[in-house]
Amino acid sequence: MVEAVLIDLFSLTADLQNNIQGLLHNTLEAIVKCSSLHAPFVYVMCCHRQGSEKKGEQEFLLPALRVFRSLKRRLEVVCAQTTAAALYTIKQRLDEKDLSIIKVILPTLRKDLMKVYVGHLFTAVYQFEFEDLQVVPDSESLQISEHQHEGQMLPSQDMALIQSEIQMYLESLPSLKGELTILRSSLIPDDIFLHGFTTRTGGISYIPTLSSCNLFSSSKRRDPQVVVKENLRRLANAAGFNPEAFHRVKVDHANAVCIMGKTEPDNYDGIVTNQKGVTLAAPGADCIPVLFADPVRRACGAAHSGWKGTLLGVSMATVNAMVSEYGCNVKDILVVLGPSVGPCCYKLPWESAKEFHRIDPNCVRLFDSASPYIDIRRATRILLERGGILPENIQDDSIKDHQNQNITFCTACHPDKFYSHFRDGTNFGTQIGFISIK
Repeated sequence: MVEAVLIDLFSLTADLQNNIQGLLHNTLEAIVKCSSLHAPFVYVMCCHRQGSEKKGEQEFLLPALRVFRSLKRRLEVVCAQTTAAALYTIKQRLDEKDLSIIKVILPTLRKDLMKVYVGHLFTAVYQFEFEDLQVVPDSESLQISEHQHEGQMLPSQDMALIQSEIQMYLESLPSLKGELTILRSSLIPDDIFLHGFTTRTGGISYIPTLSSCNLFSSSKRRDPQVVVKENLRRLANAAGFNPEAFHRVKVDHANAVCIMGKTEPDNYDGIVTNQKGVTLAAPGADCIPVLFADPVRRACGAAHSGWKGTLLGVSMATVNAMVSEYGCNVKDILVVLGPSVGPCCYKLPWESAKEFHRIDPNCVRLFDSASPYIDIRRATRILLERGGILPENIQDDSIKDHQNQNITFCTACHPDKFYSHFRDGTNFGTQIGFISIK
């Protein structure tokens, strides 16, 4: 069942104004008749050219719309200077109402273009179907060009222009929820390494559970890659790293480690390098983003440690990779655990909890209950110390840094600062820990 209809009139020229009112009226009337049980939301997308007066060239649409606007408060005209701006505004309206099934009615000539815009600005959460708006222009040559273009691939030049238009628009958007904030540990020497843990402020993601500096996109969430890329660009500017030399682990909730410069595994939760200027990153939205730094051998790493990865020893696997690949001494490696869900909030079924109990009974609270509370940070620290990492070289919530600043906040307890899958559900945002050698 269609939840929303988008009528694309963005490219219509002045010579079509006399014909379009009746066509638009009939289109809207058909939508209402066909959707008598569940009237969809309707968005009409128009071009508002720079320098035009308030009552500009799109004013001709209003007579056809007024009757429907008075009958249904589900109709909105969205005028913007670019297709990217108009479509992103409509996406915001869809997300406010949690709508996902959209019919797009548009001139045939615009169909291939619109599919490219949709591909960039939306994810697989949304379902689109396309229907031709039968515009019959006076010019026969336009009819021919429409017919010739239909079903053909867009030239690469057009694709690049669309990408550039989207990027420029997203870069123009204001930051949301305050300034971009980065947490840093004084345990890692800043004369050798650039590092930090992100919070949720200072990006452009607007969906409540993703707002605002979400740094991960997937087919199951509503933030597209282009928005995450813009958030990353803003982070890179603030932190001082090159977003083009940025490598994030490919999460598998296991213990594989990628060695930069060697064949990249399909999935891995740890990554290490000794190359300067390469930024490594691990995500976390309850799982622990763990950073590793060896100031002696000048090597670094990052790991994503959820409960499964913690039990599988992903942190020590990352340490061992630094030792074997770069000749690091375990006693020189510094480890910082970033924001993650704390033992105050995190529960697991008893069968999983007993594995943490085997590491150390203090990793589990209310062990005899069906869902005990788990301390994945304590378990990580214990496994690191057993592997040879010095206790004073590990920073978590049990040991504050030299500035008496806590880095390992509980993500679930601080909705103003951090994302949390445990707290927010499936459409959750993600923060990261990142590190590079200067």
